[in-house]
Amino acid sequence: MLDLLVSGATVVDGSGAAPVTADVGVKDGRIVDVGRITAPAHERIAADGAWLMPGFVDIHTHYDGQASWDESFSPSIHHGVTTLAMGNCGVGFAPLRAGEQDRLIRLMEGVEDIPGVALAEGVRFDWESFPQYMDALDRLPHSLDFLVQVPHDPLRMRVMGERAQAQQAATPEDIEAMRALLREALDAGAAGFSTGRSDNHRTSRGEETPASEASAAELTGIARAFDGLGHGVVQVVSDFYVLRGPQRFDAEFDLVEQLAAAAGRPLSMTWMQRDPGGEQYLAMQARVEAAVARGLPLYLQTAARGIGVINGLDASFHLFVGAPAYREVAGLPLAERAAALREPARKARVLGEGFERLAGDGSAVPPLVDILLQNIERISARMFPLSARDGEVPDYEPTLAQSFYARARQRGGSALEAIYDHLAEGDGSNLLYFPIFNYNEGSLDVVRRMLDHPRALFGLSDAGAHVGTICDASFTTFMLTHWVRDRAQGRLPLERAVEMLSSRNARYLGLQDRGLIAPGRRADLNLIDPQRLSVGTPKIVRDLPAGGRRLLQQGQGYLGTWVAGTCVRRDGQVTAARPGRLVRMGPAGRAG
Repeated sequence: MLDLLVSGATVVDGSGAAPVTADVGVKDGRIVDVGRITAPAHERIAADGAWLMPGFVDIHTHYDGQASWDESFSPSIHHGVTTLAMGNCGVGFAPLRAGEQDRLIRLMEGVEDIPGVALAEGVRFDWESFPQYMDALDRLPHSLDFLVQVPHDPLRMRVMGERAQAQQAATPEDIEAMRALLREALDAGAAGFSTGRSDNHRTSRGEETPASEASAAELTGIARAFDGLGHGVVQVVSDFYVLRGPQRFDAEFDLVEQLAAAAGRPLSMTWMQRDPGGEQYLAMQARVEAAVARGLPLYLQTAARGIGVINGLDASFHLFVGAPAYREVAGLPLAERAAALREPARKARVLGEGFERLAGDGSAVPPLVDILLQNIERISARMFPLSARDGEVPDYEPTLAQSFYARARQRGGSALEAIYDHLAEGDGSNLLYFPIFNYNEGSLDVVRRMLDHPRALFGLSDAGAHVGTICDASFTTFMLTHWVRDRAQGRLPLERAVEMLSSRNARYLGLQDRGLIAPGRRADLNLIDPQRLSVGTPKIVRDLPAGGRRLLQQGQGYLGTWVAGTCVRRDGQVTAARPGRLVRMGPAGRAG
């Protein structure tokens, strides 16, 4: 007797092979048969016309705090993810130096735009060492499986204290201590190590992140914790000094290669088309290809669409937060605030008085924001209206004709005024979409080229982070709607998109028990109605601890999502089942 039988589905097995019509049988959390199945089952689902594919593996999330209070890992559970990895970009909450909770909260709040009050109330901090942190999370019920990487910043803070935040160089003794703590975590089943080297990352007080300028000696010394191990990955985010010339680019990439060589493990890095610096992604591609030819296991984490922000009066940020006349009404309820902004006198003041500088002087706002404000008329060609009305699906590949630049030219006013009127309209719930990166050409053609690269890994969803400005946990659903089903030109074959979402990422992480629909594999599954599939409408909700707000986007068309054979979401609703566990890698683990 099978536990579950899905019959007549279009099975996309995750291997990259063409879809086939087949039945899939599940028992005790594993796939036991694929083909024509006549055995009886406790539950039988007739899936004619539906896609059946492996659960998705998201390698780039920031649920480090949310895992303490959200059993379901929302919004990832709404977009077919069954396994996720957190601890990316060098930030996280372990290991913990006694009394340093507030510093780690300020770090996560600044870098990943997660409200500090929500973190202070929601994160338990009942650990010090990284294995204790893993045990604490593993004791909590969860819908999805998750892996944890050891982030560089708290590792450095645990060993160096105040010297870490002051950007002092690590001594040989410091490096040895960090290496020992990383090895302790890896032996306990941690999935790897991450480090962040971005100029745009700041704490909530505007300080540089502790490890952002770590030396090659420090990075390679820590990485030797992987010696003798058969598991673990390394994740890096770096700007590669986009504004500082090719010599600095090469020096930074040399450092990444040294880190990869010292670790001897797969290393992935953020890959996107920047602005300015639109050709840098090609230089990264060339360096990766050359390094791979020499035997280095380098990969490029690639987004599914533009990397940018959603702005609105009730979001974390919009263009007018620095205007004194706006600040006078910023505390009003949303609809009243919108009405106040429509008053002619106030509108004239907001648009005429100019904006206070937002970055610097202890602010977590990156300098890029002030640069954007100073060049708003030009940049408005890449800013687009986004409705939050129910049932309206966002257009993530809009044209220049839809931009606020074009709207301003049609109306005869400025782009800033057109943006102002859009945000102040109605009840104030209108949103603005601004793809900062991957959109220099006014389309997603560059993303399509990136997705074709053999070293590309589907990633960069940042699920759980930037909660008031993005909702890119919907990347998975977008891959299947935009790139497989809807785009007029340059579509991805369904089987290739599913392979990227599932088995390719599982292989990268070293997960040998999932990512494929095949006998013996875990029954992590998605059953999807391809006609109803949609990324959903982004909404601002207040469901974080302490009443914190975030953007939530719930995918539609998922008939069911199963983790180890247990249904965790059915017909749009999260079930009460909590089969998810911490996945421990290596000898300590249940996978790999």
